[in-house]
Amino acid sequence: MTERREAGAVSAGPALSGETIAPATYTRWPMRKPSFIGARTTMAVVVVAAFAVVAAGVVDVPARASAAGGLAYSGASGHVVQAQPSASSCHAHGSGLFELPDPRCTPGALNPAVTQRTIGSTICVSGWTSTVRPPESITEPEKLANMRSYGLAPRPSGYEYDHLVPLELGGAVNDPRNLWPEPDYATGAGFYLNPKDHLERALNRLVCRGQMTLARAQLLIARDWPAAYREYG
Repeated sequence: MTERREAGAVSAGPALSGETIAPATYTRWPMRKPSFIGARTTMAVVVVAAFAVVAAGVVDVPARASAAGGLAYSGASGHVVQAQPSASSCHAHGSGLFELPDPRCTPGALNPAVTQRTIGSTICVSGWTSTVRPPESITEPEKLANMRSYGLAPRPSGYEYDHLVPLELGGAVNDPRNLWPEPDYATGAGFYLNPKDHLERALNRLVCRGQMTLARAQLLIARDWPAAYREYG
């Protein structure tokens, strides 16, 4: 999110030691009747100007705070290393390949560019996820920091830095609320073939075929992906 500062009136500071402030003087001006026509005209000009500024891309229009299921939308950049939760503050639930992340640290977050209306030009287009996936130069330091957040030994090869809501279901690109160190197969041959990856592809197919809404798929995988895997994986 881009922080915007609004221009405001500058107030005078307190008097310095030994400084004398002259009393304020006021000038009385003759009263005039308000012109409602002029007021309407001024308001119309302001509204038109505001729309022109937004259309020109000068003002950031904020995305919705959350989707229907309560998952937050995120604009976290995929080109900036994001800060992670403090060391050992997160605790996974379950064990092995069916672990669940700590919902306080990793509840899931969404990409505001992916909605039910835009799936035909985003997640249902072959190769689209590669256009938004952060580079390894960003995710590798994040992964190591996130492993410390989960109190894990620095053994990166045993974990996949995984999007809880995957990119192919409109997950946030690089928000720490949507990324966690997911246990992977012990051998390199199994990398990216763990149960959750199978579920992600299955749900993507259902969404793109119109057999499931995007919002339902996102909630299924964010709230309890092992349960969703037993039904759809």
